[in-house]
Parts: sequence; C-alpha cells; structure tokens
Amino acid sequence: MATMKAAVVREANAPWVLQDVPMPTAGPHQVLVRIHACGVCYTDALLAQGVLALRPFPMVLGHEGVGEVVAVGDGVTSRQVGDRVGLPIMQKPCGRCAFCKERHADSFVTANNCAAPVLTGVNVDGGQAEYVAADEQGTVLLPDGLSYELAAPTVCAGYTVWAALRRAGAKPGATVAVAGVGGVGHLGIQFAKAAGYRVIAVSHSPDKHALAKELGADEVVADGAGLREAGGADVLLHTAPTHASAIDAMQGLRPWAKIILMGISADDTFPVPALAVTSHGYEIIGSAHNGPEYLAEALEIVAGGQVKPMIEVFPKEDVGEAYNRLIKGQLRFRAVVKY
Repeated sequence: MATMKAAVVREANAPWVLQDVPMPTAGPHQVLVRIHACGVCYTDALLAQGVLALRPFPMVLGHEGVGEVVAVGDGVTSRQVGDRVGLPIMQKPCGRCAFCKERHADSFVTANNCAAPVLTGVNVDGGQAEYVAADEQGTVLLPDGLSYELAAPTVCAGYTVWAALRRAGAKPGATVAVAGVGGVGHLGIQFAKAAGYRVIAVSHSPDKHALAKELGADEVVADGAGLREAGGADVLLHTAPTHASAIDAMQGLRPWAKIILMGISADDTFPVPALAVTSHGYEIIGSAHNGPEYLAEALEIVAGGQVKPMIEVFPKEDVGEAYNRLIKGQLRFRAVVKY
C-alpha cells in the first residue's frame, strides 16, 4: 500500500506528529490533490484540544490546503489534472436532508445545518498531509500567479474577512473598524482598505499600532472610547479570539452600525449592551464564509497584490512547532506548512 507523510493528532491535546499513513486515492467525483502548502487555523486548535468534538481521534487536520490535482476519479467534470486548487472547509453537503432540499450556498451555515456534511480537515482528513482526496465540489481554482503560500491562509482567514465585509454591505465612504490586529484582523484591515473604506484598527496592544498603520489603517485606537473620538464606525469587524475588545468597541459605533461576528471562539457568550443596540438600531450579524463566490473574490484580491497575508512558513517536518506557536500566540500572523 502506498503511503504518504501526514501530521497526525492522536488524542486531545496531543502533539502534531508527522508520520507515514496510507495514501488516499480519488473515488467517484473526487480529485486527488498533491498538497503544496496548508495553513494552520485557530479552529484547528479547538479541534485538536477536543473543544470541538466532531470526529474521533486520531485525525489529520487542515482546512487551508492548496495544491495541484494529480488524478481525477470517475465522473469528474469540473477539474482536470494540473489544476491548482484550494480545499476550503466546506467540501460537500449531503444533498438529501430537508436543509439541502432548499438548495443553499455551501457555507458554514450549510455545514451546521446539513444532516451529514463532509468537512475537510474536520470530519474527514484534511490538508496537513502530502495528498488529499476530495469531492470536486469541495475545491476552488486558484488564480494564476498566486503562490501556494499566500493562497493557503486566504482559503479560510482571508475568505472569512472578505465574506464578512460583503455581508456588511457598507456604503461607499463608510468607516470600518477592525477589532483585533492578529491572524484574522491583519487581513481585515487590508481587505477593508482594498474595498475603499476608511479603516480604523482597534487594538489594546501598543506594539501593534505602527503595524496596523503599515497594513493600511487610516487611524489606530486603543478602545471604544478612542473609536468614538475618531468619529465612530459604520461597521465593526470582530476578529479577535475573545469578545471583550469587540464589546468595548461598540461604544464607538455610529447609529445603525453593523457588528459582524466571524470565526469561532472558545468563549461562546457575546454579552451586548441591549439598550445601545435598541436605541441606536445596531445589527449583530453572524458571518463565516457565506458562499464560494466570496472565496473566489478574496483569492483574486490577494493575487492582485492588494492584500498580502503575513505568514511564517514551516517545512512539514516542523508542523508540530507551527501548531505550538499558534496555541502560544507567538505567530505573526498565520502559519503555513509546506508539503
């Protein structure tokens, strides 16, 4: 039996260990992708720690895999050998349950409401491996000229912030506040600026203020009071792994502002000032990916050079170190593992 190298998580809170595992083959309607790079996401940590328990251990994580199609299974029509593709988390809905019969776009909403979705790197093995077999529907074509290393974090983190901005639907000239200048927030600043908005970064960390300006922020403030003094915001992108900074930033919002929650936090409660929400007409909107068309747009923006993910690249032999740096908060800002 042919084997490949993959990063295996044997049990909750176990280290990520590169080892030999059976190599997959492309079944009907599947493609076999030779992975060139895969990002490490905070959601991976929640899965590896057992906070999100969606399959038994051991498992191979990774929903930011990118690579080249090297084989296609029977019935594949939309992909061919040689295609450069990304493997986002939503691979395939079941197509048969009551939710699927309503024919929604593939997104996190589908992932959470379909009776039996296939989720790359979540309930099936993912991109922290040399090869992945996935349904052709669960791949996206990469733009020409976009490196695998920059494409990888765009497949989840970049997708997340761009979909959030599109979901907000702010008018031209609006002000977008980005709470948090980290793995997601540094992309939020760049995507919001690329879309033509006035951008205010909100960060309690003084050492990130200069960086936020370099990324394109028009202004940088420490908290909600500072945001209010800077004129307020029409949209608040909540990108931090905890909720406190976003809740504080709400005091700097303009009337009818939209607060966009994205991603997943171990802190699952988002307490809001009810009077402020009501009296100012705020909208609180959940957003995560929202549909494959937004991923295609995000990839084109990164390919065009308007947004550049800040990454640290690790060889596959150091995948365990990449994960350790993520959970210790030592990355600036996304880890990408090369295979």
